[in-house]
Amino acid sequence: MSFARIYPLYVTKAEKKGRTKTAVDEIIRWLTGYKQKELENQREKQTDLETFLAEDPELNPAWALIRGVICDI
Repeated sequence: MSFARIYPLYVTKAEKKGRTKTAVDEIIRWLTGYKQKELENQREKQTDLETFLAEDPELNPAWALIRGVICDI
């Protein structure tokens, strides 16, 4: 599945919880190290999720502190 197909699901879920697209982007940038333009380019290229994560500039070392679920998974 492509990041571009998953991304709107993240935004929709965030908006249902009173958050914004900007907040989703900020979290993804924090986690992956992508700059905003790089994040947009990945969506435009229809990059699959595996490649998106494999190409991330610098996975935040604090990722292991994240708790909770995404899309009930």
